[in-house]
Amino acid sequence: MVIKMDNIDIRKYIINNFKDDTEEEIKSSIEESISSRDDDTLIGLGVLFELAWNKSTNEEKEKILSNIKKGM
Repeated sequence: MVIKMDNIDIRKYIINNFKDDTEEEIKSSIEESISSRDDDTLIGLGVLFELAWNKSTNEEKEKILSNIKKGM
């Protein structure tokens, strides 16, 4: 499902915002988003999670799922 607001593709917008960032800048943005506890950042984190999930092997996906479950 693609969320569109005022003809803006949120996925493309978020990816475009991060595409030139270094790994350290992306890490910092993720950590700031999590520490802010702001629900608005969940959309961006969701897009980043989707990118990571889609590039993960089955073994990496199992590890992600295990970590999510442990966090609950």
